[in-house]
Amino acid sequence: MPERRFMSVIRPLPPPSQEAMRTALARHEALAPVRRIECAVADFSSVARGKLVSRGDWLAHAGCKLPSVLLGLTLTGGEPEAVFGPVLPVSYADMHLVPDLSTLAPRPGRPGELSVVCEPAGALGGGLDASALSPRGALRSVLERLQGAGLRATVAPELELFLLERHPDQGLGAARGRPDSPARELAVEAFSLERTSHFEAYFDDLYAACEAWGIPVCGHAHESALSQYEVNFQPGEPLAQADAVWRFKRLARELAVRHGFLASFAAKPFLDQPGTGMHWHISLQHTDGRDWPHVFGLPDGSSAPALSHFVAGLQAEAAATMAFLAPFDMSYDRIRLSDAAPSHASWGEESRSLAFRIPASGPAARRVENRLPGGDANPYLVMATTLGLGLLGLLARQAPGEGQALPATLANALEALQASQPLRVLLGDPLVNAWVGIKRHESAERHRHADPRQDWDLRHLLELA
Repeated sequence: MPERRFMSVIRPLPPPSQEAMRTALARHEALAPVRRIECAVADFSSVARGKLVSRGDWLAHAGCKLPSVLLGLTLTGGEPEAVFGPVLPVSYADMHLVPDLSTLAPRPGRPGELSVVCEPAGALGGGLDASALSPRGALRSVLERLQGAGLRATVAPELELFLLERHPDQGLGAARGRPDSPARELAVEAFSLERTSHFEAYFDDLYAACEAWGIPVCGHAHESALSQYEVNFQPGEPLAQADAVWRFKRLARELAVRHGFLASFAAKPFLDQPGTGMHWHISLQHTDGRDWPHVFGLPDGSSAPALSHFVAGLQAEAAATMAFLAPFDMSYDRIRLSDAAPSHASWGEESRSLAFRIPASGPAARRVENRLPGGDANPYLVMATTLGLGLLGLLARQAPGEGQALPATLANALEALQASQPLRVLLGDPLVNAWVGIKRHESAERHRHADPRQDWDLRHLLELA
């Protein structure tokens, strides 16, 4: 079968000039010498990939190089035949990691090291540029569409996570605040300040690391599941917020290991407990300088028609979007065994059982909360699909409905994604085709096990989702 090539809608991130890179370095070197820079890139998983390079090499290469094979790998390192050849050339050419200098910051706990978020770029053959498979690049592309429509978005994520331990004799369980502590949560202690205090040292380190990376965390609390916590973020610009969530997941996992337990964003570690969500509050503003810039609310306190049009755009492709918002087979346990996790693309005021909730607020703060994404979702693709589809609904003045049932399995969601023209328009054929190929390969690998949940989900997703 001949290789197929499709057009991408994602433009590569322009490489910074040498002057800009030296100026960015100088701001940090005024405080302390810099020896190494960590170039971090987001692939389809939520795991940070990349390379540590010397200061001199980073300047010489305007970032660094990395093998393009990374763009097509599954979570467990598999190379799907549906991706390598049909989408990604099998030459495995190097790609360039282009740094976004606005994200350059000290690496927490590593004196002399900086970290910078990068995007892949460079011709890989067959007319494909590495940027076509960049989740971060996909979000930038959608934000350009939003800007072209005279709009900007303000978003605020809420992210849930579990603090866990693996017990050889008892299986998975709640973490202890300290490895030498006898105290362990045995029943759900929702919103318990006392139980939360057992993890103060961990959260202190986590907040300090977030401050170093400019992650706008503003609070946390024990949630409604065993050893589950929710972390809240202040509102901000979508790309910066997606960076913040992606970086936060990494920091939460790394610091938990140093404290002797696991931080997990897996969608449903316990079948009898609520799952892990990644909820996003979204509002839109006009950028033309008008006196009332707020798109979703009217000065008299009522919702503007634009809000329902935006929701309608989300509803129209909800089945296909679930392939991104619930990216693993385990993710559908969260939907199937619902506990405040929506099972339909419903919308309305206040209720937390709705997919697209309109929280009570004043007109200037009128917003949509997308409650569909799981904690295992890629934040860049969550934002790209939510803002992109909402914009399409807004421009077409679509009318919302009651909301159809969501896919019950990853296989069904992937079928819907494969056929979705709006998502191909927003994200490009290469990204959609690669995502489908990777996810089908992961699912097939999982189902080869006698006990897929125990032997694949809990083995891999606890630490990698």
